Amino acid sequence: MKQVNNKWALITGASSGIGEAFANELAKKGSHLILTARSESKLNDLARKLTEKYNIQTEVIVSNLSLAGAPEELYQECKDRGRSVDILVNNAGFATHGLLENQSLERNHDQIMLNVMSLVELTHLFLPEMLENRNGVVINVSSTAAFQPAPYMAVYGATKAFVLSFTQALWEENRKRGIRFLTLCPGSTETAFFDTVGTTDAVVGKKASPKHVVDVALKSLGTSHSYVVAGRRNYLVSQLNRFLPKKLMLRQVSGLLHPTNK
Repeated sequence: MKQVNNKWALITGASSGIGEAFANELAKKGSHLILTARSESKLNDLARKLTEKYNIQTEVIVSNLSLAGAPEELYQECKDRGRSVDILVNNAGFATHGLLENQSLERNHDQIMLNVMSLVELTHLFLPEMLENRNGVVINVSSTAAFQPAPYMAVYGATKAFVLSFTQALWEENRKRGIRFLTLCPGSTETAFFDTVGTTDAVVGKKASPKHVVDVALKSLGTSHSYVVAGRRNYLVSQLNRFLPKKLMLRQVSGLLHPTNK
C-alpha cells in the first residue's frame, strides 16, 4: 500500500497486537485513525503516541463489538463525528479452546458475535459510502485456521472459515467497483491472543511479529489476491488440505491442538 495521506482508517481491536500494528503502519503512511476496542486507556495512549509521532488525527471510540447493536452504534458515532471511513480493518476477535462441552456457551456466543456478526455488520454499514466514492479498502482478519476444521477450537475455526469465504465473495463482487477486499490469514502471532484463549496448546509453529503480519497484508493490497497467508510455512500448511485426505488432515490438526499436546 502506498501513502494514504488524509484518508481515515477504522481499526477494530486496535489496543494491542495486530490491531495496534495496523494503527502504527497506517499512521506511518499518513492515514488518520479511528481506534476502537474495549480498553479506553490503551486506546488513548496509542492515539496520543501516534498523533505526536506522525502528526495525524485520531479518534478513540470504546466499544464491545460482541454486544448486539454495538457495530451500528460504532458506525453512528463515526457519522456523528463527521468521519468518513476509507479503510476498514476488521481485526477484533478471540478464540476458545478445548472440548466443546467444556466450554462456556455464553463465551462461544460472544465469539461468534465478535468474529462473525460484527465483521459482517461493519462491512455492510461502511461499504455503501465507499461504493459511492468508488474508493475503499476492507481488510478482514481471518486465520490459517480458516483452511481446515480445527478440533478443540471448533467454533474459532468455523468463524475464521466464514471470514475467508465471506471476504473472498465480496472481493469478487467489488473488484470492478473500486473497492479492494483482502482476507489476512496469520498463523501464530506474538499477541495477547493466547492469553485470552487461556492456554499455549493452541500455538502452532513459530510466532510471527504483528508488524510482519501487517506488512504482509499492506504489501498484498498491491496485488490482485483475494487473501494472503502471513509466512511461507503457514501458506504451505494452509494448502495441505488440497492434497491430504480429510480424515488424515483432521487427525494431524487434532494432534497439534489437543489440550495435552504440550
